[in-house]
Amino acid sequence: MNHLDFPRVGERMYREVLENGLHVFVFPKPEFQKSYAFFATNYGGMDLRFCLDGTWHDTPAGVAHYLEHKMFDTREGNALQKLTANGASPNAFTSNAITGYYFECTEQFEENLKTLLSFVSVPYFTQESVDKEQGIIGQEIGMIEDDPDWKVFTNLMKGLYEHHPIRLSVAGSVESIARITPQTLYDCHKAFYDPANMVLCVAGNQDPERVCQIAREILPKTAGPIAQKDYGPQEPEGAFQSLVEERLAVSGPIFQLGCKGDAPERGEAGLRQQLLGELACEVLLGNSTPLYARLYQEGLINRNFSYGYDSVPGCAFLAAGGESRDPEAVRAAVEAEARRIEAEGVDPGLWDRVKKGVYGWRVRSLNSFETLCVNQAQNFFAGREYLRFADLFADIRKEDVEALIARWVTPARTSLSVIRPKEVG
Repeated sequence: MNHLDFPRVGERMYREVLENGLHVFVFPKPEFQKSYAFFATNYGGMDLRFCLDGTWHDTPAGVAHYLEHKMFDTREGNALQKLTANGASPNAFTSNAITGYYFECTEQFEENLKTLLSFVSVPYFTQESVDKEQGIIGQEIGMIEDDPDWKVFTNLMKGLYEHHPIRLSVAGSVESIARITPQTLYDCHKAFYDPANMVLCVAGNQDPERVCQIAREILPKTAGPIAQKDYGPQEPEGAFQSLVEERLAVSGPIFQLGCKGDAPERGEAGLRQQLLGELACEVLLGNSTPLYARLYQEGLINRNFSYGYDSVPGCAFLAAGGESRDPEAVRAAVEAEARRIEAEGVDPGLWDRVKKGVYGWRVRSLNSFETLCVNQAQNFFAGREYLRFADLFADIRKEDVEALIARWVTPARTSLSVIRPKEVG
């Protein structure tokens, strides 16, 4: 089993590709009692259209999330209950790009790992259980559709993107999940839950060779075909809609402002763009910037203001939002500050503080086993070496971030999503 050392961040990672195509990554942590395992597939809420064995499939929105819920069902009972009874803290999530199953424990790690690998790799669905889950997930969808914070963000995605399925909810809709059948779930499991389309990441006081041995014992011996994905027509450079508004039961307006970026490249270039995006958010919107101070003093934002960079295959964006009495004024101020930065540049002192701060935050985040494993999986699927961020940071210049802001933060690339209070009467 090979290993890589990352001396800048003090990490060692063991890695192996099993005969069935599964990539295994282990971060030994002998000084800790707890261990963490993350088993993920390169399949998320936006993977609605795919080709397998020469046949194209168009699946309803929400299938990946639905499948995540149903994977805990086994012929013997419920894997979630089994893991909990064995001292583990298990859970799962579905994002736009991946689905992951995980647990944390301080003892009986190997037994819990066998359970995790077993239930994720062997699907078991019945018509009765699928029908029952429709009601449960339907209630969940109803709850999140009434959540203003969730709604304002999903509306932003609809404003930024014309074709890309990121504009659809990961959970789907009540109408879309009603079309899901056991066969739909079996087809999607076959297409994406193959070991060659998955990764296993472990952090803790565990032997890397033993982790691989358990994976070989439990999982299929050979790789199957991997589905080809289709995200629709190429996205235009600009935002699809400049403004998306909706009224819900809120006391005052809440907003999300998004800037449509360039689709990330695979590999190191994509990781570099992520770092540039994070730094761009900080020098433009961070709480030590002149813009933040002015917006806060004028009462246009409050402590709930947040921002960040995000990307999935086919799209990337900057987003910022919170509560504001005048979201349009926030938008105008952000666009004006971007033009000022383009003309005058970022203050060198601010740049030095921001760069050190972002780097320090990333290094500190490695103390979390969950952050370490989840980010390793996400970056691997994107063709990146996650822990290489430390090496790339040294080569990023202030001018690189200024150029990204000048290119992305423009009226043509910007969309504003606003949730306003319901009208009375």
